[in-house]
Amino acid sequence: MQPTTALKMFQPTKRMMRPVPKEEHSAHTISQRLRTLKKIPPELIPLGIVVGVAVGFAGYSMARKLVVDKQMRLTRQNRKE
Repeated sequence: MQPTTALKMFQPTKRMMRPVPKEEHSAHTISQRLRTLKKIPPELIPLGIVVGVAVGFAGYSMARKLVVDKQMRLTRQNRKE
């Protein structure tokens, strides 16, 4: 006996019957994320540190320039409306 159309609507599809594959970027704990740091080649770690320090100094320099420099205009002046 073949299932009727009404019964087929309540059956899960073939795709839904299979288990969900494990995603690599699903919710990880901190220890799992620290374990993935071991996959980074050791020769790239000093490069990452140097780039991180350079980005930090660049951010500091830009922020200091915006705060300290009185000659820089951050807003328009003498607008004609």
